[in-house]
Amino acid sequence: MKADCPHSALWQATDTVLLDMDGTLLDLAFDNRFWLERVPARYAELQGLAFDQALAQLKARMAAVSGQLQWYCLDYWSQTLGFDLEAMKRAHQQEIRYLPGVRDYLGHLKQSGRHVAIATNAHPDVLRIKLAQTGLGELVDATHSAHDLGAAKEQAAFWQALERRVGFHPERTLFVDDSLPVLASARDHGIAHLRAIARPASDQPPRPIDDFPAVEALPDLGPVPLRD
Repeated sequence: MKADCPHSALWQATDTVLLDMDGTLLDLAFDNRFWLERVPARYAELQGLAFDQALAQLKARMAAVSGQLQWYCLDYWSQTLGFDLEAMKRAHQQEIRYLPGVRDYLGHLKQSGRHVAIATNAHPDVLRIKLAQTGLGELVDATHSAHDLGAAKEQAAFWQALERRVGFHPERTLFVDDSLPVLASARDHGIAHLRAIARPASDQPPRPIDDFPAVEALPDLGPVPLRD
């Protein structure tokens, strides 16, 4: 993983903390099962396909809109695939979980006096389900969905709209995400402090990351001092 500056220096230089949700705060294992197992299984059933055929078709459709808002849009996929994905999410919402140590760490982070907000590509319906299931909204100051801002986090327009809405100063902002393309987009916008999550899913080992300073999990950023 890319070398990183001491966490104490990072916190001294940070007023605003922007956090991805899935794979940073919440265990990506839930979404991996949903998109790589449950959705293709249902599509295979409806289309009379073998599971592997359905998965290959789904992956090809997703690749065609990668990095765009449609990739993250439940309405788009429900219309495209022919079944209700929101209902499927709700049916399995009890499996939505925090990554280890994150809930307590968020409590310390919010108490530090910094502005803490979620910046997610998740569809608003998914965001509502996950906030209701986890109580995550009580641990942050605000939540921002890319769908409300009109562009995915991979796109420059997202960061321009988010800065207008939040009023953060890029040079005093920390952004944490498990997606390297998203981190690259944030870097292009000028956000000074970036951290990658190396282990977004609890059932998978950490990934090697060279392009950005990385931690295995959010609590590895260490103790959060009170804002000066």
